[in-house]
Amino acid sequence: MFRPLELYIGLRYTRAKRRNHFISFISLISMLGIALGVMALITVLSVMNGFEKELRLRILGVVSHVTVSAGQAGLQDWRGVMAAVDGARDVIGAAPYIHAEGMLSHDAAVAGTIIRGILPRDERRVSNLATKMVVGKLADLEAGRFGIILGKDLALSLGVSIGDKVTLITPQASVTPVGVLPRLKRFTVVGLFEVGMYEYDSALALIHLEDAARLFRMEDRVSGVRLRLDDMFKAPQVARQLARALPPGYRVSDWTRQHVNFFRAVRMEKTVMFIILLLIVAVAAFNLVSTLVMMVTDKHSDIAILRTLGTSPASIMMIFIVQGGLIGVVGTLLGMVGGVALAQNIDTVVPAIEHLFHMRFLAPDVYYISELPSDMRWGDVLRIGAIALALCLIATLYPAWRAARMQPAEALRYE
Repeated sequence: MFRPLELYIGLRYTRAKRRNHFISFISLISMLGIALGVMALITVLSVMNGFEKELRLRILGVVSHVTVSAGQAGLQDWRGVMAAVDGARDVIGAAPYIHAEGMLSHDAAVAGTIIRGILPRDERRVSNLATKMVVGKLADLEAGRFGIILGKDLALSLGVSIGDKVTLITPQASVTPVGVLPRLKRFTVVGLFEVGMYEYDSALALIHLEDAARLFRMEDRVSGVRLRLDDMFKAPQVARQLARALPPGYRVSDWTRQHVNFFRAVRMEKTVMFIILLLIVAVAAFNLVSTLVMMVTDKHSDIAILRTLGTSPASIMMIFIVQGGLIGVVGTLLGMVGGVALAQNIDTVVPAIEHLFHMRFLAPDVYYISELPSDMRWGDVLRIGAIALALCLIATLYPAWRAARMQPAEALRYE
């Protein structure tokens, strides 16, 4: 079977037994270095994607995808807004809410809190709080009974549990014969939730919408309407469509605006980590330079004979590009296979390592995400493989060019 000369000789140089075994060793090290670098890059990016996805799901389990509000005065015709947006395209749920701030006290403990008034039957449509209940359920919030559901960390800081009484101190003041006093109201703890985000577990408290309206003097107004979409990544597009469809005076925002700094920081961290780990692949790839330079030195007589027989400098250059490229291809493929296998089985490999060394990488009492999540994306795998191959091919250019410039007479002078 016919094969081009450059490919045939390049492959022969790769698989033949060399006189200098040190060159073979360096070639093997370069190949393994590329494989380890690619595998590490795929695994780390998959884990960071997993963390980003987990954090996004936890945050959006509490925060709505899209919010419709009407400024500080509150939303008056919230029922009409719900009827208008609930049937909109991509919207799968809507629920009113009242947002306020206050302080909770119990005995000598005091903690600042974010109060959210909700309708338990509608809240299930826009958040995952119903599935995050540790004790009790959302239905335990009944209008007029002034029950309250606290985040687990908030309850721990106050030292309360189910059935205990807490006092809510609101910023609104009441004028009394003895002067202006803050408004106080006693609530009964009827449930605890844990979403896995300290920001919410330590500060968020849920009460019934009617109790919140009475306490904060909202009458029949609410702070806004929260929406849930079938695809959270469509939030900016849906928000723009609703802003055009609703009458003037309404403000529509989405989750990407509310947490833009947080997700921007996560994305920047992932980019920096990608660059740092890519340097590992680059170091391994450029080890090919030393490997091929030694190979050119070792094969100078062969190169001279080929040139004497009429082989062009371009063909000589292509021979060593084929040899270096083969090392890069094998190393990259091994790294991609290993990285994909490790990323898809990280939930099995990490517990095995922890059990073997009797340690925990992410202690549950310190980190809210105590398991290493993984979200492997084939786009990342292909991009990493392409970059690794490109670096390997670039690394072969100088040795191959040096081989092409070798003069036959100079190479054979001392033979």
